[in-house]
Amino acid sequence: MAARESGRIKDAYQKRVLDEATRKRRQKKALEALEQDNFHDDPHADLVMSKKVPKFQETLDNRGGRRKKTRSAEYYKQRFRKTFAQLVEEDLNINPNPPNYASAQALPSKFPERQFCAVCGFPSNYTCIPCGARYCSMKCLGTHLDTRCLKWTA
Repeated sequence: MAARESGRIKDAYQKRVLDEATRKRRQKKALEALEQDNFHDDPHADLVMSKKVPKFQETLDNRGGRRKKTRSAEYYKQRFRKTFAQLVEEDLNINPNPPNYASAQALPSKFPERQFCAVCGFPSNYTCIPCGARYCSMKCLGTHLDTRCLKWTA
């Protein structure tokens, strides 16, 4: 009786397998792409509302007169949003003496690094052979192979 071979391992021989340096380079490039997408100005911030648009708030107002428009704190949070680098620099300017963000340090953990699924975020036990990404189940492996595995090449 012949030993059964895993379909996952058999398919891995046909795929390109990346070495650790290439995996790290691809991971760094993907993180940089996410950082670029993460912070940007609101594209609709400069839009001006048409004067012909009905103002429903005025019709619901019992006083009949115009109310002064007040801006919420959320408006100012969005309008004057700062990047992480700006916040760190501001913290150093306000409080140059330690303790501050730049001087904060922690000892390395005595526990091993935890591994999480690249698809769903649950703890993972398995690694994709070509790219080294982690996954937790066959469903997540399928999603990873369809959408993520070696899609962005360095």
